Amino acid sequence: MPTVSGASSVLDQYQIRQDTAESGQELGRNEFLNLLVAQLNNQNPLEPQGNGEFIAQLAQFSSLEGIEQLNGTVDSLLSSYQSSQALQASSLVGRTVIVPSERAVVDTSESFRASAVLPVSSSNVYVNVYDSSGAVVTRINLGEQSAGNVSFIWDGKNSDGELMPPGTYRFEAQATYGSEARGLYTMLPANVDSVTLGGSELMLNLAGLGSIPLSQVQVIGQ
Repeated sequence: MPTVSGASSVLDQYQIRQDTAESGQELGRNEFLNLLVAQLNNQNPLEPQGNGEFIAQLAQFSSLEGIEQLNGTVDSLLSSYQSSQALQASSLVGRTVIVPSERAVVDTSESFRASAVLPVSSSNVYVNVYDSSGAVVTRINLGEQSAGNVSFIWDGKNSDGELMPPGTYRFEAQATYGSEARGLYTMLPANVDSVTLGGSELMLNLAGLGSIPLSQVQVIGQ
């Protein structure tokens, strides 16, 4: 019967067997323990394994078992997280969210409400509205505003007072600082058509706008 040298660590034997295992077959704590027992049974009686080495190998076994338990816990947490994502996703379909965007699908039969992010106070804030062809529809003048979220409303009409058709419009918010005009981020409403699970983050598919990650949503409405 082949012997296992007392100087040879059971962890070394475990690693050799693990490296030569067939694909898809993993060695676990039972195999590790069998190797440890085999080492004790076949050690040289003239050079028995020392207490310190034996304790070290038991510690190795304990570490292996702890890692397996940790992996099981992580898998359980991941499964719970994915279930939570699916539940959250189902509740978002059909609702309105506020997202950073310059485009929005607008029902011009009712007032369109949105906001712009103003980093510092400005003496003149305004929002240009463009149709899908890029033509200017109207300008919404907001005047002097303090830093923060600046709300604005578009009544769906052009600069001549004519009601525009429903569709996708682009909103360009700008603020004047001295003699210079700078663009602002706009926060616009969008309807959630569906959601896409999988990957590192839940993706929302917005009506007429494409997909964005859930982390970009600022407000979830009705």
